[in-house]
Amino acid sequence: MNRKITLFLTIILTLIFGFAAISGAQTMDKNQALSAKQQGIVTIAAFTAKGDMEKLKSALNEGLDAGLTVNEIKEILVQLYAYAGFPRSLNGLGAFMGVMEERQKKGIKDEAGKEASPFPANKSSIEFGTEIQARLAGKPVTGPLFTFAPAIDQFLKGHLFGDIFGRDNLDFQSREIATISALANMEGVNSQLQAHFNIGFNTGLTEAQLRSLISVLNAKVCKKEGENAKEIFGKILGSRKPL
Repeated sequence: MNRKITLFLTIILTLIFGFAAISGAQTMDKNQALSAKQQGIVTIAAFTAKGDMEKLKSALNEGLDAGLTVNEIKEILVQLYAYAGFPRSLNGLGAFMGVMEERQKKGIKDEAGKEASPFPANKSSIEFGTEIQARLAGKPVTGPLFTFAPAIDQFLKGHLFGDIFGRDNLDFQSREIATISALANMEGVNSQLQAHFNIGFNTGLTEAQLRSLISVLNAKVCKKEGENAKEIFGKILGSRKPL
């Protein structure tokens, strides 16, 4: 009789813990961290911004192995010129060319990925970019800086958000992951980093995903920059209204 009771209790406890594990897994799905592909974007953008070509080559290989397409990586490196400058972007593209040549010699065939679609024919780049900028920022972007220097406002709206962010072969979340990762590895741009953490939320990135981004910076790039990003992110969380 005691054996039957013990067996019954064992079955009940197994079922309880099994359901708990399933529930925990479902919670993890809802609050999952960055995917392997997204983590690849973090390191590619970070090392491009830092100008560390040797580590960038490793990050590029890891990104391709994780499933990033050739065109997605090209798009990341091209976009970064707007944040890290043409020299870093061009160096990154040169490093990527070298990585692709090495992989082709080894017989590795990487997926090319989609090309960007044509821009809307009925809108100028400034009109298109203004819509994208407002969508990402959560409201129209104005301010005394843009009144003081209207040209930079036109360049941001027309070129950055229209010509670059308007290319649909890389989604907004991926673009923001790249931007945040690059800014986190540049000196003196904490105000821009803070702004792009907020834009990251506006694209649908979760707190868990942004914390994961910071963890990747800490573990794979540089602890100093990772800790600075963590501090900035903490300030943002403190100022955000609970849902």
